[in-house]
Amino acid sequence: MHQTTKGTEGYENAVNRFIQVSQALDFKETNKDFLDHLPPIPARILDLGAGAGQNAAALAKMGYVVTAVEPMADFLNASRQTYSKYDIEWFNDSLPLIRCLGTKEGQFDFILIDGVWHHLNEIERVKALERLSFLLVGGGKCAISLRNGPPGMGTHVFPTDLDRTIGQAKEYGLRDVLQLDNQPSIFSYKVGVTWGRVVLQKDF
Repeated sequence: MHQTTKGTEGYENAVNRFIQVSQALDFKETNKDFLDHLPPIPARILDLGAGAGQNAAALAKMGYVVTAVEPMADFLNASRQTYSKYDIEWFNDSLPLIRCLGTKEGQFDFILIDGVWHHLNEIERVKALERLSFLLVGGGKCAISLRNGPPGMGTHVFPTDLDRTIGQAKEYGLRDVLQLDNQPSIFSYKVGVTWGRVVLQKDF
């Protein structure tokens, strides 16, 4: 785990539980709102904050060329072990700067950020949007889920705002092509937790 990645705080107390729950999730259910925005196969997809690796694996299984970035070593190791049969490029790094991806512009056709944005503060989110725009090809899309409510396993959390995120993204040439707000958690026991979802497309 990166010592400077505050967004991973709390997960160290529930590593096995998080991995178990996450790897049991169905990508086409948890990310159903994003499916219509996935690019044609084979395209280059970046999974940021890949967690236990289930999203990266699902995308690789579909035929995409997948790069996955995760700051917590325990999750990254579990991902590599569980999904070793898939040709996924794994990196130990984090938002907002994602230095591991270097300085090449337009590396990806689609970026997925699922269950991560609420771990970034406002300054980090702005830096992240600038970096995301840089990494996307013209016309490429970035799908972000926005969590609100009591902390879960991760305790370093901040409120998210759909309209604010869309407004900030426009400053970096990213316009919204999908916005959904106040969706319930897929887990009925997570009382008070709601999700927003946005897909941002980079200008050509």
